[in-house]
Parts: sequence; structure tokens; C-alpha cells
Amino acid sequence: MQFKLKPGKKRNKEEEDEGITEEALVGYLDIEGWTVPEGYFEVETYSLKPPFSYAAIVQNEDTAEYLYIVNELILKKKEVEAYNRMRNILEYTLKAPKDGESLDHSFHEQIPEIMAVYPKAFKGIPPIETKKILYYLERDIIGYGKIDPLMFDPYIEDISCNGPRKPMFLWHRNYENVKTNIVFQDDEKLNNFVMRIVHRAGKHVSIAFPIVDITLPGKHRLAVSFGTEITPTGTNFTIRKFRKDPFTIIDLIENETIDETIAAYLWLLMETKTPLMIIGATGAGKTTALNGVACLIRPNYKIITVEEVAEINLPHENWSSTISRSGFGVEREGEIPLFDLVKSAVRHRPDIIIVGEVRGAEAYVLFQALATGHGGVCTMHAEDVNAAVQRLTQPPMNIPASIIPLMRCAIMVKHVRKPLFMKSGKRLSSRKFTRISEIKGVDAIQDVSTWDPSSDTFRNKLSNSFLLKKIAKDLDLSIKELMQELEHRKRVLLEMTEHHIRSFREVNNTLSKYHQNPRFLFEEISKAENW
Repeated sequence: MQFKLKPGKKRNKEEEDEGITEEALVGYLDIEGWTVPEGYFEVETYSLKPPFSYAAIVQNEDTAEYLYIVNELILKKKEVEAYNRMRNILEYTLKAPKDGESLDHSFHEQIPEIMAVYPKAFKGIPPIETKKILYYLERDIIGYGKIDPLMFDPYIEDISCNGPRKPMFLWHRNYENVKTNIVFQDDEKLNNFVMRIVHRAGKHVSIAFPIVDITLPGKHRLAVSFGTEITPTGTNFTIRKFRKDPFTIIDLIENETIDETIAAYLWLLMETKTPLMIIGATGAGKTTALNGVACLIRPNYKIITVEEVAEINLPHENWSSTISRSGFGVEREGEIPLFDLVKSAVRHRPDIIIVGEVRGAEAYVLFQALATGHGGVCTMHAEDVNAAVQRLTQPPMNIPASIIPLMRCAIMVKHVRKPLFMKSGKRLSSRKFTRISEIKGVDAIQDVSTWDPSSDTFRNKLSNSFLLKKIAKDLDLSIKELMQELEHRKRVLLEMTEHHIRSFREVNNTLSKYHQNPRFLFEEISKAENW
């Protein structure tokens, strides 16, 4: 099965130097049109790493099930022989990256030198076919092997393997859970693959230590259950892909996760260091929401983030990221849990402490930090606000009920399905801030915003907000003046949305301008061509 590739106009510097364009590659390699599997019809095709790998979404005519197909250029017999020769050479000659040098950069720096020393490795292979072989060498040596094309798909959020001889699945932003045509055919190949990528991250996995949760190069998150003792079907893993360009508050508005009124409200909370927590089930979008809300933190605030794996990405310069560490051996020597990291963070006098997820004793330390005037943001697994409060007051967190109100606000995030969309013939799903509540006490929780699923609208009740009244008092403003400030911020957010100013650095720069000189920013807004 092969794809008909659509050559693009862009080409990289190396191709320009050699005079090899994507059009030339496609024409020379004589790529044939691909055939849709029997019983399916094509929905969409797009490039992953052109001209070597492409993806197609096809749909079953009977069940309407989607299938994600990865297609890569196939190596011919002569090319396979050259690939094997060069791979053997690289195993002995390829050097580890220098300090501060990325694996990718080191690989591409050394390849031309090694090829010059061993010219016979590609004897009889034309330059264009050499590029195809180098693609596979890069994929298999410094990439992720057969799943490497998936890592280049910006629509994929996570990739999961449920064992050998089973098709892999992925979460696609447009098609949700989708089966792929990628399969690890036996236990040995799957185990070798997992051990290789775990070792690359500087960690160990084995039958003795079968559970691993680590951050891969590129900040992708890997969770592994190794062997057959704890997973009878064999080794399985899940990779949660890290976005280099994280979602911002503007993305949340554009995606209708929230509206501009609530975005302005959250902006005020973040500026005044008002603690809040984001709650929801697995896959609800808590980390996405956390990144979106955190980008509203005042640009000059000092921030310390505490996580088990790195998932938070901020544009702030005065930001320190800390990651917990597992212990070594049976005694867990050298372990650095979240509890110790939060405790250490307080000593650095941050304006805001962000904890990726609270689930244990670190919650108690966080609440103690809130009691001393630090701002705080965290996420937690819970079905609703009441369940979150119950978790906080029970072991292992053991937060006294009297200090629960220190966490002033709770945001409920859900992954919801919209009604059947007739044009596409499929159900559309999205994330929503379904409920935003202010916490006065364990038994005093007040909603300031709720999402109405029947009309897909947000019902805001900011006139009832006791936090806005508290902020107005602390700033020595009347509630009327604070509401006017809220309207100004709504206008800024709407203008940013309209002009698609959405990257986290653009958002951070705009917020910085607003904090430094709001009048100057509004003058810029009035001159739309400057945006």
C-alpha cells in the first residue's frame, strides 16, 4: 500500500545545496498511487515527514470506524543492504553528543564525515536513494523506530501500545481514539524497543522494575508496564506528546473552552496571586488548562513549577522548573518526592508555586505556602468540586477543613461531546470549563460560571463573586471600577483572538505591555495594522 505524494514547494538548505527538491525525489522514486483498503473509504491524507512518510485517515463503510494508516517509502533490496552496512558502521563510529548538543544535531553533524570515511557503504546507490536510506537510519537510531512518523503528526496527543501482535492506538484531535496499522509483531521486538527508548532517557526498565514513568527527549511523557508478570498480554506503553507551542488562553477562547469574560476573570485572579486548582478526570484537559491559565501570570512574577514529569511550559523568564526523582534500589535511596520539592520551593520565595498534580502529602505543604501569602495553582483528579474537597480533607493529603478556603477557586474541566454534526456525520468533541466555583468553605461553594450543554453557552454570574469583591477591597477600588477593568481586559483578549495573537510568547508580550502601559496598548489596538 503506497500513497500518491503531493510534493510541496518548501525545501531545506541541504536539498538546495545538492539541488534535490521534494519534486525531484517524488519523480525519481516513481511513487505510485495508494489503494484504499477494501471496505474503507478515504477521509483525509496529509504529510508527516515528506517525502518519506505520510498519513491517511480512512473509514469503514459498515462500522464507520476510523483507521489511521502510516505509509513510508519502502526500501528496495539493494537499499536494504546499504542500510545494514551503514548501520553496522554507525554502531561503532557514532559518538555521543557533546555537552549541550542535541542528539539530532550531533547525528547530522557526524553523518557526512562518516560517509566520507566509508564511501563503499553507499556504493552503487544514487544520491536521491541515499536520502531515503538516511531517513531510515535517522528514524531507527535517534528516532522512535516504526512509530517515529507519529511523533511528527501535530494532531496526535498520545500514542498507546497494548501489547505485541495488537494494533497500536492513538488519540487524534479530529478523530479521537483511532486504531493504526502499526503493530509490534512479537514480544522481543516490543521489549527491545521499550528498553531502548527508556535507556535513552537515562532510566532503567526490567522484569524486576517493570513500571516506568519518565520524560523522553523532547519532553514527551512515557509510561511503561514491562513484561508479562503485571500485564499478561505483554509489554505496553503510552506516550503523551509534548507540545513545543502550548495552548494559551487565546487558544482556549478560540476553541470555545471558555469565553472572554471568564478569561478576563482568570486574568485578574492570576495577577492578584489568587490560588486556584483545576480538576477533572483523566484526559479531560487539565494540563492544557493549566498551561492556558498559567500564561496569564504577570510576566515579572517569580514562578516555581513542581512536577513528576515535565508538562508545564511557560514563557516567563523568572521561572524555575523542578522535577521529582525516583529512588534507587529496594530502599529507594536518593528519592526526591513532590513533598520535598514543594517544601524547597517555598524557601525560594516565589510569587506563585505551580504543582502539576497533587495527590499526596505535598498538598499539605502547598496549603501551608498559601497560608503565608504565596500564590498557587495545581491540578487534581476529581469528578467535581465536592469530590475534590473530600479528597483534600482525607488521607493521604489530610488538609484541615478550616484551611480549605485558602484554595480560593476551582475550575472543573471536562471532555464533552457535542450533538451529531450533520455535515461531517460524526460527533464533535471538545474540552470545556464546565464549572468555575469560588470556595468560601468546605460546605460553602459558589459557582461564578457554568456551561450549559443544551445551548453550548457559558452562564456567568460574576456579580455574585466574593473574590472580585475581595480583590476590589485589597486594591482599594470600588466594585464598579473593578468591573470596568474587567471589561478592558475582555477587550484586549477579544482583539488578540480576532487577530490570532495566540502563541505563548505573543500572549506574554501583550500582557507585559498591558501591565506596563495599558493606554499605550490600547493605542496599538486602535491601529489594527500593527497587530
